[in-house]
Amino acid sequence: MKNYDQIYYRALAILLLMFTGAVLVVNVLTPGKVFSESENRMLQQLPAFSLQTLGSGTFTSEFEAYLSDQFVERDFWIGLKSGADQGLGRKESNGVYIGKDGYLIQKFTPPGQGDLADKLKALEAFDQATPGLRKYMMLVPTAASVLKDKLPPYASGGDERGYWDEIKASDLGAIQCIDVFPALEANKEQPIYYKTDHHWTTKGAFLAYRELGAPMNFTPKNEDEFNIRQVTSQFYGSLYSKSGFRHIRPDSIELYYPKVPETVSVEYAHEQQSADSMYVMGNLTKKDKYTVFFNGNHGLIRISTGNTEGGRLLVVKDSYANSLIPFLTSHFSEIDVIDLRYYDGDLLKLMKERQIRDMLILYNTTTFVEDPSIKLLADSVE
Repeated sequence: MKNYDQIYYRALAILLLMFTGAVLVVNVLTPGKVFSESENRMLQQLPAFSLQTLGSGTFTSEFEAYLSDQFVERDFWIGLKSGADQGLGRKESNGVYIGKDGYLIQKFTPPGQGDLADKLKALEAFDQATPGLRKYMMLVPTAASVLKDKLPPYASGGDERGYWDEIKASDLGAIQCIDVFPALEANKEQPIYYKTDHHWTTKGAFLAYRELGAPMNFTPKNEDEFNIRQVTSQFYGSLYSKSGFRHIRPDSIELYYPKVPETVSVEYAHEQQSADSMYVMGNLTKKDKYTVFFNGNHGLIRISTGNTEGGRLLVVKDSYANSLIPFLTSHFSEIDVIDLRYYDGDLLKLMKERQIRDMLILYNTTTFVEDPSIKLLADSVE
């Protein structure tokens, strides 16, 4: 009996080694992927080796990420793991909760020690360098904060509200903070966040647009002044991709078209391309259908409208703003849109040349906390 056990375990070990070796061979022979359609992100490429990167630990961490990202049939294994997790009753995968009513909700990660303070200093420095500029800031709470009743039992939505209160209480000079939390909280029974994506819906963006009106001195339109059209019902967003959770119903995307037609011209400055619409309808056939708004994120977008009486507005933003900006074209003659993650120009020079007098800073709380690019505002005034 003992001999049979030894033979069994040896055979099992050999099979395991053969499987591991086969996977390694396939990994080596399979061309590396640059972009993951299912996860909607860039994949880690093979890092360049040097003694400096080895000594700093950069090479090791990037090589581990490379092995993980380029693992053969990665999407299959992610789906298999998430399916097993669901079968075991687990409610979180890769920082995403599977909540009630089919909601996937991204876990909020608090800022690192001193990081929030550094970002507030950057905003303060920028404000001091731009005394003639009217500045407004809106940080949008994510679904984890507004839809806490959709979270699974014992899951924490984080303290986004507390960080926003801390930001409002800080010394930001002339920057006016606009709180959209009450409006979203009051309408949380409506579809203001996607179920499979980390963004708010166009409905959520519309509610925020209404909140911008009074402080920014314009009269926002009512919802009945728009024709609301569902342009897709097959949107599987970023959280569907990130979590690996399957058997989830897709989202729909709606666009708000003014009943009184408006003309716009959109210039993608870095790409040297232009369009006569803020919507790229062809992207509705792609994985990331949210890029129907402005074809995704760009360093600099310049929008010209038919409103000759409006002023010029600068929007510094993340992707949450993409679905809100179309509402603003009724109130400004030109809107310059900058994403600091991709913009490498001179911000102060641009504002001076463009004679911009109004600026809106719009981020969701997670991006504001996690992304360091907002600190570039301080670099632009040095």
